[in-house]
Amino acid sequence: MTHISQEAEDQDSRFVQPVVEPFQKFIHAETAGGILLLGATIAAMIWANSPWAASYTEFWHTPVSLVVGSHTLTETLLEWINDGLMAMFFFVIGLEIKREILVGELASWRQAALPLAAALGGSILPALLYTVLNAGMDGAKGWGIPMATDIAFSLGILSLLGTRVPLALKVFLTALAIADDLLAVLVIALFYTSTISWTSLAVGALFLILMIGANMVGVRHPLVYSILGIGGLWLAFLLSGVHATIAGVIAAMTIPARTRLTGREFLKKGKVLLTLFEEVASPDQPPLANPEQSRVARRMKTAVAHVGTPLQQLEYALHPWVTVVVMPVFALANAGVTLDADIVTMLVTPVALGILLGLLVGKPVGIVLSAWLAIRGGLATMPEGVSWPQLVAVGVLAGVGFTMSLFVAGLAFPRGPVLMAAKEGILIASTVAGLTGWLLLRYIQNNKED
Repeated sequence: MTHISQEAEDQDSRFVQPVVEPFQKFIHAETAGGILLLGATIAAMIWANSPWAASYTEFWHTPVSLVVGSHTLTETLLEWINDGLMAMFFFVIGLEIKREILVGELASWRQAALPLAAALGGSILPALLYTVLNAGMDGAKGWGIPMATDIAFSLGILSLLGTRVPLALKVFLTALAIADDLLAVLVIALFYTSTISWTSLAVGALFLILMIGANMVGVRHPLVYSILGIGGLWLAFLLSGVHATIAGVIAAMTIPARTRLTGREFLKKGKVLLTLFEEVASPDQPPLANPEQSRVARRMKTAVAHVGTPLQQLEYALHPWVTVVVMPVFALANAGVTLDADIVTMLVTPVALGILLGLLVGKPVGIVLSAWLAIRGGLATMPEGVSWPQLVAVGVLAGVGFTMSLFVAGLAFPRGPVLMAAKEGILIASTVAGLTGWLLLRYIQNNKED
C-alpha cells in the first residue's frame, strides 16, 4: 500500500512540476540576471578603459546586413542589439504590463492608484528638473533619460535583503517599475521617433490586426504570433521610423491571456487522468513500451497547457533569456564609458547634472510626494506592512535608471561628448541610488528588528 501511495505521489509530482517549474526558473533567473548585468557593466567599463579601448567602439559598430532576396537591411551590431534584442525585452515588459492590468497590482483602480501615482510623480519631477538645467541647450532632448526605473537592478538590490523586506514592498516596487516603464514606452513612441514612413506603419498596422484577429479566433500557438510579430510588426516598425522596440510592447498586448480550462476543471481532469495512468500502467513494462500510458501522459501535458495561458507561457519562457542574455549583452554594448581626466568636467555639464538631479532627487521626491497626495486624498491606501520610511527607501532605489536610461540616452543623442556625459551621469546616479536605497532599507529593517 505504501509502495502504491509513493508511486501515486511520484506521478502527482511529475504532473504538477510543469506548473511549478516556471516559477522556480523565474525567481532563479532574476537573481542570476542581476549578477550577470553587473558583471557585463564592469566588463564594458574595463574594456572601454583598457589598451584595447578602440576595439570596443569598432566591434559594436561593425556593420551587419540582413539580406532577403534583393532587399538588404544594414545596421551596426549596436543598432541590432538596441533595435532587435531590446524589442524582446520590451515584449516581456509588455507581457508583464498586460498581466498586471488583468490580474495584478494594476487590475483595479484601488490597487493601481498608488503605484500609478508614484510612477507619475517619479517620472514627471525628474524630467522637469532635467529640463530646468538643460532648456535651450544641446542636451535639452534628453529629458526622458531620468524618467524610468531599471526593474532588474532595483528588484535585484531589494532581493539582497531577502525575507526581511515585506512582500508588499516588493510588489509595490514591481508595480511601480512596470508603470514607470509604461510611461517610458509612451515617451519613446511620442517624442523619440524620427521621420515616419506611413506606408511601413500601415503594413505594421495590418500585421497588428492579424495578430488581434488570431487572438479573437482562439489561436494560441506562440509560433503564429512570433511569425506575425517579428516578420511583420517588428520589421515594419523598424522600417517606419517608429522605434522598433515599441512593436514589442504592442505585440505583447495581442497575446491570449485566457485559459481553456478553469482551475476546478483542471483538478477534476487531472485526478481522472492520474487514476487512468495508474490503471493502464504495467509493472513489467516501461512507459515507452506502453502506448496507453503514453497516450494518457500526452493528455496530461495538454491539460497542463490548457490550464495556463499563452501569455504566462511566453513570459516564463522568455524572462530568463531576457534577464540572463539580452540585458547583459545590452549593458556590455552600451555601458562602456571612457573614464579620463575630463570625467569631473563631464559630470558638471548640464546633461550629467540633470540626470544626477533627476534620478537622485526627482525620483524619490516625486514618488513619495505623489504617494502621499494619493493616500491623503483617499485615492489609495498604504500597502499592508509597509511604512513611510520603507516607501522613501524604495523611492531612492527607483533612481536606478541604468538600462532604461542608457537606452533613452542612445535615442536622444548621437555618438559624442553629450552622449558620453549622459552615460557617466546615468552610471554614477544609478550606483549611488542603488547603494543608498539598499543601506536605507537595511537600516530601517535593523531598527524594526531591534
